[in-house]
Amino acid sequence: MDQSKKWKSVYYNVPVERNAVALTFDIGNGNETYKKVLHVLSEKKVNKATFFLSSPVISEYPEIAKSIKDAGFEIGSHGHNHYNYTEYDDQWIEEQVKKAENIIFGLTGVRTNLIRTPNGNFDQRVLKKLSELGYTTIHWSADSFDWMNPGVEVITHRVLSKAKRGVIILMHASDTAKQTHLALPGIIDGLRRKGFEFNTVTELITESQLIN
Repeated sequence: MDQSKKWKSVYYNVPVERNAVALTFDIGNGNETYKKVLHVLSEKKVNKATFFLSSPVISEYPEIAKSIKDAGFEIGSHGHNHYNYTEYDDQWIEEQVKKAENIIFGLTGVRTNLIRTPNGNFDQRVLKKLSELGYTTIHWSADSFDWMNPGVEVITHRVLSKAKRGVIILMHASDTAKQTHLALPGIIDGLRRKGFEFNTVTELITESQLIN
């Protein structure tokens, strides 16, 4: 039996027995901030993170998807149009998810099975539909609120104050998030000082299935 069949339909965090966290980045607009984020991750020697890609932005800027794939990071879907799935029927959801899936696959060769819904919006009906489409929904348990640009210290504190085993950290590599790359070095250093390692979402989920 495929291990992924045992996965839950949605994860806010992942129960693991070691000090490991998942850095995740949504990309929904622009083609500049992602470069700065990738640079910080490279400089800090963080080679495991998960990026959720919105297909319109990578259609316009295909180098985004290719750069993330070439850097070895995990790729998930952020859907196509950035609308709340709970406001639409199942057929619309399927069309959106499949469109994004095909665009991401065409650019990277990755067939996505993780999704972060636009705006983090879902309900039980949406989760059921996404599961039927072969997707696990990834939410978060540490929201950096970096998209609000509240200041580097605020972003850093929000993440570090939520740090615990299996936490899924929400950040953005969109151009509207102007402080993410500035806060990221302190977040990485702070997490390491607390003894945390970095893993992809899939690695954490797979590990949690082996111990439960």
